[in-house]
Amino acid sequence: MTHQKHQKHQAAYDFDTPVDRRGTGSVQWDGAADRFGRAGLLPFTVSDMDFPSPPPVLDALRERIAHGVFGYTDWRLGPFREAISDWYVRRYATALDPERIVYAPSVLSQLSQLLRMWTRPGDGVVVHAPTYDGFRRTVTGLGRRLRPVVTGDGAGLERELARTDTKVLVLCSPHNPTGRVWTEDELKEFARLAGQHGAAVISDEIHADFVHDGHRHLPWTRFADDGERWAVVTSASKAFNFPALTGSYGIIGDPGERAAFIRRMETGEGLASPAVLSLTAHIAAYRHGADWLDAARGYVAGNLAMLEERLRSAFPALGWKPPQAGYLAWIDLRALGVDDEALQRELVEREGVAIMPGTVYGAEGFVRLNLGCPRSKAEAGADALVRALTRLG
Repeated sequence: MTHQKHQKHQAAYDFDTPVDRRGTGSVQWDGAADRFGRAGLLPFTVSDMDFPSPPPVLDALRERIAHGVFGYTDWRLGPFREAISDWYVRRYATALDPERIVYAPSVLSQLSQLLRMWTRPGDGVVVHAPTYDGFRRTVTGLGRRLRPVVTGDGAGLERELARTDTKVLVLCSPHNPTGRVWTEDELKEFARLAGQHGAAVISDEIHADFVHDGHRHLPWTRFADDGERWAVVTSASKAFNFPALTGSYGIIGDPGERAAFIRRMETGEGLASPAVLSLTAHIAAYRHGADWLDAARGYVAGNLAMLEERLRSAFPALGWKPPQAGYLAWIDLRALGVDDEALQRELVEREGVAIMPGTVYGAEGFVRLNLGCPRSKAEAGADALVRALTRLG
């Protein structure tokens, strides 16, 4: 999408006006004190945005609430799956059989259930490093062995997949925290290696809808072999900003595996009914939210460009570039030789901001800065980071 088109879309929506999220139980805003040890911080942490959800989503929620009856619901009876499959055709030019779609409370609940199905305690699960902390907690919490491979290390990936006790490759596509969009050749190679070594593939594609111009997300369904174990786990909640409604969906190729997953969710997890407002939000987002999404992406791209300019001006040696997807700026600070703990003290105690340290994702010398927010807040975070780094330089 051209810059002019982005500007036209943005003009229809207000991303500049701050929304006060304090006192709402927000993990990013109200939870910053618990994580960083100080109240009143300006947060750039948890992966949600400070923007209201799209107007079509809010309108659909109001209409559903006005109905007033929230009895037991079956996600297979309404237009939930059809809205998803239509979105895949329009957004990714990918045909998707609605019968392959499953529902679950969250992406991580799907990951947990699939790991229980396809692995045993002690089995290896391969991930790319740096690694989303939710993956680390889920894999190790189930007693499986996390096998991180540095992103881009093809030999390391093959080595870890070749281990006899490695059972699953978990992809983050696009990758969190780096914002990398995997190329077609990379995805083909992942598929080849997983097939060669008999590893199941679980592809978390929750950041897919927020891929920036010049890059293209390719769903794992294009590379999956139906004769093998594979699943896509995702949700509209990341791109359209309604994670607190809960709700996600998955795509599982094998009918038997799909039936087993649904059975486990309904019996072992007691999932008698979905979060009905999540179904409503998904349907509205996928049917009527594309313009808002394109506008939000363009606005966030402006935030990222602002950060790039300020870092280039202050620290040209970093050579930082915006991510290919998402609103999370993954910044490699190792060229500055800054101590992680000292930087966090400067940010928290002197600047009054909360920025996620790279150690959360297994990477020292990095920070992850959430720029899914009004420009004024993004500028405050960028300036605070520059000042803190300058003092430590």
